[in-house]
Amino acid sequence: MSLVKLYDTTLRDGTQSEDISFLVEDKIRIAHKLDENGIHYIEGGWPGSNPKDITFFKEIRKEKLQQAKIAAFGSTRRAKVTPDKDQNIRTLIEATPDVVTIFGKTWDFHVHEALRISLEENLDLINDSLVYLKAHVPEVIYDAEHFFDGYRANPGYAIKTLQAAQAAQVDCICLCDTNGGNLPHDIATIIDEVRQHITTPLGIHTHNDGECAVANTLMAVQHGVVHVQGTINGFGERCGNANLCSIIPALKLKLKRECVTDEQLRHLRDLSRYVFELANIPPHKHQAYVGNSAFAHKGGVHVSAIQRHPETYEHIRPELVGNSTRVLISDLSGRSNILVKAQEFHINLDSKDPVTLEILDNIKEMENRGYQFEGAEASFEILMKKAMGSHKKFFSVIGFRVIDEKRHEDQKPLAEATIMVRVGGKVEHTAAEGNGPVNALDNALRKALEKFYPRLKEMKLLDYKVRVLPAGQGTASSIRVLIESGDKESRWGTVGVSENIIEASYQALLDAIEYKLHKDDEADPLRK
Repeated sequence: MSLVKLYDTTLRDGTQSEDISFLVEDKIRIAHKLDENGIHYIEGGWPGSNPKDITFFKEIRKEKLQQAKIAAFGSTRRAKVTPDKDQNIRTLIEATPDVVTIFGKTWDFHVHEALRISLEENLDLINDSLVYLKAHVPEVIYDAEHFFDGYRANPGYAIKTLQAAQAAQVDCICLCDTNGGNLPHDIATIIDEVRQHITTPLGIHTHNDGECAVANTLMAVQHGVVHVQGTINGFGERCGNANLCSIIPALKLKLKRECVTDEQLRHLRDLSRYVFELANIPPHKHQAYVGNSAFAHKGGVHVSAIQRHPETYEHIRPELVGNSTRVLISDLSGRSNILVKAQEFHINLDSKDPVTLEILDNIKEMENRGYQFEGAEASFEILMKKAMGSHKKFFSVIGFRVIDEKRHEDQKPLAEATIMVRVGGKVEHTAAEGNGPVNALDNALRKALEKFYPRLKEMKLLDYKVRVLPAGQGTASSIRVLIESGDKESRWGTVGVSENIIEASYQALLDAIEYKLHKDDEADPLRK
C-alpha cells in the first residue's frame, strides 16, 4: 500500500472557526508540533489576505523542521489580469513556501454567479495560474473547490477544470467537498469517475456539515486518493473540517495505510490537547480516539468484561493513540468498577471485602442525593481511603463565616471569609477577601493552611461549575459544585452537594486541598 500524505490546514482553515484565533507565535509552535507528529504538509495561511499570515511565512523560514513542508494558500488569478501581474499570485511566490496550494472554481454555477466570466475563461484562469506557479515554486497543489457539487451539476465541465490543472502538470489535484453535504457513496462514485479521466495524484478535502467529513475522507482513500487534508480536532468554518485526530488512526489501524509512525501515533492525544490549549478551548470530552471519554466505562457489566478482554468494549487499544482506559464511578457501578479504581489508586481491595460493598452502597446513596463522581475522582479517592481507614487528617476546620454585602447600588458587592482551622495542636484564625463568596472562602482557607503547608501555594483552582439539581424546588433546590484544581504535575476534580451553594463549594474545596496534601505526602512524606 502506498503512503497517504497528510496535509494539515489547522493554521488556515481551522482559524476560520468562529471561536479560534492564533497568534503568530502560536502558529509557529503548532507547526513544530505537527512536524514532530508526522504531518507531511502544514498550510500556514493565506499570505495575500492578512499581515499576520505574511509574518508567519517570514518567521517560519527561520525555524528548522524535521520533515514537514510549509504550504501557502491562495486563489487562481483574477479575470483580465495575467498571473505575473496578479498581486495574490505574486504574494504567494514572495512568501517562499515549500508548496503553494491554490483553489479554483469547478462548479459552473460559481463561475457564472461568483466570477461572472465564461466557462472557457475559467479554464484558462486555472491553467495559466498553475503553469506560472509551477515555474516559480517547487511543488503546486490544486484545490478543486466545490468539486462534488459541481460534478453533480455538470459532470463534463467539472472534469474539464481538472484536466486544465493536469495540463499544467500540478503535483496533486485535491477534490473538495466545500459545502460538506455529500455522503460517502457519492464521494466513492464520483472519484471512480474522475480516475477514468485524470492520472495526476488525487487528494481529498472535506467539511463536516453533514457529519460525514471523516467517513468521506476514508471512503476517498479506499477509492484511490493518496493525499488527505484536514485539521486537528476538526477545527474549521461552520461545522468544521475533517478531523485528522480521527482520520490518522483510522488510516493506520483500520485501513492499514502508512501515514505516521507508531511512535508518532502514540502522541496523537498530546497533539490534540496541545492545539486545544493554544486555541484556549476546553478539549472535547467525547471526541473519538483522543477524548477523555473515548475509552471510559461506566456500567458494571462493561467494566467486568473489559477486565477479562478489553476488546469486548474497546475498538482499539487506547495506548496506541496515547489515551487510556478509564473506569467511571456512578450509581451504575458494580464491584468491578470499585476494584479497578482501587487498583488505580494503589489501594488493596478484593471483591469479597466488606469495604467494597460499603463503598458501593455509599456511592449509590450519595449519587441519589446528587453527587457525581465521573468528574470528581479525587473526591472518590478520599471517600475510599476514609472507608479503608487509611485517610490521613492533615487539618480540621473548626468553623467559618462568609459575608457578602453590597453597600451602595452603584458599587460592586464585597465578599469576605473568616475561618478557623486546627493543625496538630495549633489553631489558626484568619480572614481574606475575594471577588465572590466562594473565592473569599478559598483564599481564607489557603491563607490559614499555607503557613503549615507551603506547597499549597503551587495549587490553583482551574474550573468551577455549578449545577442546580432537578428537585422542582426553585431557589431551594440542591446544588452540585464541581471544582477542577491543579498544580505543576496534574489536575484533579472534586465535588460537593448541598442546598447551600457555599456549603457545596466548601466541601469541594476541602476535598481539593486534602487530595493535594495526600498526593504530595505519598510522593515525598518529608515534604511540607
